[in-house]
Amino acid sequence: MDNLKKAILTSLWFMFLTFPLMVVRVNTIEKIVQWRFMNMVYVGVGAFVLSYVWRYLLAKRQIGESRDETGGGRRSFGARLLSEPRLYVPGLAALGLAALAFPLAGSMYQVNIMITALIYVVLALGLNIVVGLSGLLVLGYAAFYAVGAYTYALLNHHFGLGFWTVLPIGAGMGALFGILLGTPVLRLRGDYLAIVTLGFGEIIRLVLENWSDFSMGPSGISGIDRPSLFGMQLSVNGSTIYMYYIMIGLMLLTIFFTNRLKNSRIGRAWIALREDEIACQAMGIDKTRTKLTAFALGAAWAGLMGVVFAGKTVFVNPASFTFLESAMILAMVVLGGMGSIVGVVLGALVLILLPEFLRDFALYRMLIFGAAMVLVMVLRPQGLISGERKVYRFQAGEGSHE
Repeated sequence: MDNLKKAILTSLWFMFLTFPLMVVRVNTIEKIVQWRFMNMVYVGVGAFVLSYVWRYLLAKRQIGESRDETGGGRRSFGARLLSEPRLYVPGLAALGLAALAFPLAGSMYQVNIMITALIYVVLALGLNIVVGLSGLLVLGYAAFYAVGAYTYALLNHHFGLGFWTVLPIGAGMGALFGILLGTPVLRLRGDYLAIVTLGFGEIIRLVLENWSDFSMGPSGISGIDRPSLFGMQLSVNGSTIYMYYIMIGLMLLTIFFTNRLKNSRIGRAWIALREDEIACQAMGIDKTRTKLTAFALGAAWAGLMGVVFAGKTVFVNPASFTFLESAMILAMVVLGGMGSIVGVVLGALVLILLPEFLRDFALYRMLIFGAAMVLVMVLRPQGLISGERKVYRFQAGEGSHE
């Protein structure tokens, strides 16, 4: 009953606020005032329905949280699905076959969109190491992305080095810059760390934009070679399909490595660092080495994807590596579920593909997209698929874990 009263009050308040815009219309040609009272009815009904549904869903979420706190909650559907191999293995097999056959059934435009989505999946998985596992808030992640892209662009432009030669170099340069950034900011946490990394990202972008002798300035570098297949240069369509399969391989490699890292000794150290830095240090974990490892590995994946981006677009300039890119990648990690590999992959795909699917609603697609993100973050604040920890139980001196 309380929700019903609040929904009615919200509806009346919206009707009052929108009255001048939705009801009153002045016809300056005929010099008359038109009264569109039906619009006010539509606004009132819509506001009432949305407010009531919103409050109902919030109430359900609060009940679920209280059950979880008292131990009576159930595991989420996503967690139950991922814990049952007989359920997810056939789905993964079908998804793999569909991914392999996608370039044969889709258009080149769709294949290009999927390549972009896969690049962001790998970028989000790399940032998940730093933010999701280690708890280090980084807002300048696009800087490492730019380092990898310009590494390939400059080495290809000046020395003619190919894609496969520069790919590990780009990852190494990203890791090097991650260490250079991580070393002076080891004492910082939270908002202070975020501000410093944001400044680092802007410094890299401004250097690339203003040091024309080195990076060609705002004009960028064009004519970058696409990836070759055993020394053979492919056509544009062939190169696009080839890049798609390269990205499938790199994404699977990234998922394998991040999963192994998450369950390794360094991964457990990252999680300990995220939960309580003081307790982590008291337990004998080397905080400096743990942070530097997280920075280096996260930046290495960004540098790797920078090389792929340069090879895909055959052109790079500083405008591709703004703060908006860093914010978008961070949103993928938060939306998917920090620390969850499957959640981060899903979050990246949703944020890249959903605006493309809504292109038919050209005037309203970003409004729908924004509303969908707000709903998800209110109703699922822990992300689409939250990461679950292993639970250790000890009985009669014998340890077992789940």
